[in-house]
Amino acid sequence: MLIVTTENVSGKDLEMLGIVTGSTVQTVNALRDIGASLKNLVGGEVKKYNEMMEKARNLAIDRMVEQASSMGADAVVAVRFSSAQIMQGAAEVMASGTAVKFK
Repeated sequence: MLIVTTENVSGKDLEMLGIVTGSTVQTVNALRDIGASLKNLVGGEVKKYNEMMEKARNLAIDRMVEQASSMGADAVVAVRFSSAQIMQGAAEVMASGTAVKFK
């Protein structure tokens, strides 16, 4: 399925089917969270959190695409991401967009 951040797909006429979303809440385990807290003291990249967020984005996209597929969509346009901290070491990631069918 085509997934784009633009509102249009070049050369295609689109029939709007509706808003689709996908979300997940991910966390790292407590030991990694302690390690990340220590990293905060010295600075630098926190790789385990990067991995967690990448996994969360991919899962949110998969869930959004699943919803779009169930509507008969060929693509999702105007895709946006948002994230929020739910608690220490846990974040929600949401992907949303508009499911469309090519005419």
